[in-house]
Amino acid sequence: MRRRTPEELGIAAVVVIVALVLSAISPTFRTLENAQILLLNGAVIAFLALGQTFVLLTGGIDLSTGSNVALTGMIAALTMSVGAPWWLAALAAIAVGILVGTVNGSLVHFLKLPPFIVTFATFGVAASIPLILTGASSVSVKDPFFAIIGRGSIFGIPMPVLLVAVAAIVFTIVLRLTPTGVHIYAVGGNQETSRLAGIPIGRTIVLVYAISGMCAAFGGLIVTSRLMVGYPSAGSGNELFYSIAAAVVGGVSLFGGIGSIPGALLGAVLIATVSNGMNVVGVQSYWQPLVIGVIILGGIIIDTYRRRVPLGELLSRLVKRRQAAPADQA
Repeated sequence: MRRRTPEELGIAAVVVIVALVLSAISPTFRTLENAQILLLNGAVIAFLALGQTFVLLTGGIDLSTGSNVALTGMIAALTMSVGAPWWLAALAAIAVGILVGTVNGSLVHFLKLPPFIVTFATFGVAASIPLILTGASSVSVKDPFFAIIGRGSIFGIPMPVLLVAVAAIVFTIVLRLTPTGVHIYAVGGNQETSRLAGIPIGRTIVLVYAISGMCAAFGGLIVTSRLMVGYPSAGSGNELFYSIAAAVVGGVSLFGGIGSIPGALLGAVLIATVSNGMNVVGVQSYWQPLVIGVIILGGIIIDTYRRRVPLGELLSRLVKRRQAAPADQA
């Protein structure tokens, strides 16, 4: 009996190759200090990619993640500014993130609106609320314990990395070992068949968007905790771009029903590595979206042809063509 090669093995190999190339190019890249920066910056991308994975698996997309980072981070900062303890502020931020996701999922399912339009509208709303609440001003965080989320560590491992690891383990268990995971894949594979099979489609769709909102909230908490300042414009950079890139490159299909948490996590590591490597090497910032865009395009092309032709069959065709080439030349 042939053992199936894990699909994540390919992206893992790419991560290793990219890291080795960047290490050879720049001695700074292979330093411990830079590795910590890479992991810390990658933690936010990873959280957003994990949430995006759940949404993509159902055939949807969440464009509100970046602004949700700003909203939830600002909610945490404002909650502490009125005297609330840091843990209550963190819970408030997570609750708001889940609320945003729940609204997205409800509009998508119950009003039958396109996910792209719904989440794009939510992106604008969530981006404006922090600006309205603060008059576009930043809010300083005074509670020193809040820094544990973004600056703390356990046994030398940064807290954001530990949080991502715990979330990845929990999400993997949910997708692989629970009926909820089966429902998510089924809805993404064929929604009409899922409905006939009695799967609660509405509850499943609302759930995945709520999870995406929760992951964005953790991203907001990490960003605010690292800076100890709530910025109304946080998350307005490439976070959304990177989260989609990480998930797609990690093997999560834009068409739904295909993908895994480990793959998305490896995709996030790859995107963070490429971004960090370009900064270390000295590539100017306006080149980075181009490179990430090419990576996304490559992931989409592979995903499209993977759905038309199984990857194993495609590889066997390539091998046969290579073997046939010398014979033709002879």
